[in-house]
Amino acid sequence: MQLFIGNQNYSSWSLRAWLIFTQFDLEVDIKKLKLFSDEFYQQLSHVTPTAKVPALVDGSITVWDSLAILEYINEAYLDNKAWPNALSERAHARAIAAEMHSGFNDVRNEMPMNCRATRQVKLSLGAQKDIARIDAIWSQQMQLHPNEWLFGQWSIADAMYAPIALRMQTYGIELSTPAQIYQQKVLNSKAVQLWLAQASLETDTVMEDEAGESLVD
Repeated sequence: MQLFIGNQNYSSWSLRAWLIFTQFDLEVDIKKLKLFSDEFYQQLSHVTPTAKVPALVDGSITVWDSLAILEYINEAYLDNKAWPNALSERAHARAIAAEMHSGFNDVRNEMPMNCRATRQVKLSLGAQKDIARIDAIWSQQMQLHPNEWLFGQWSIADAMYAPIALRMQTYGIELSTPAQIYQQKVLNSKAVQLWLAQASLETDTVMEDEAGESLVD
């Protein structure tokens, strides 16, 4: 299998797809492309009609879009282990994963993922509402599964929210205590630490994702 991703410092959607391979120790050939470069578009033009990352090639099968890749790997290689076992929890996990997949646009636009940075941004009311909703999701799940993943065992829902934990750190967003506990679990996890280590080796700068003001001289 080949997984095409973008710069690890910036590409939140790449992180979501990448995580399932790392969490379950699945073999995959990672093809990292520089975002918005000629090489990026040239290589992806032969892989996916969207010319976006992530994109997965598994033999004759090509899958693009983070959530679609997560679902494919879960079905093809994990015997559906990446969703909760109980029907009610599985439905809930899918609902909040889909909520992240299609929503929280103000947070996405105003707080782009930028792993190696410490920055400050002035948030709109919409972004503040997004953050409050995310805090509520994390807090509720921590009440049900204290100090664990959102549904006890790691799931696709955790993959969908991992970039948000990084965004909250980059922009110094204050969270409730239960939400902070979940955020730290994500940030301290072996998989995310590996992603951060690899991202720290990059030197490319994507100016459109350098939002706000740097708090580091």
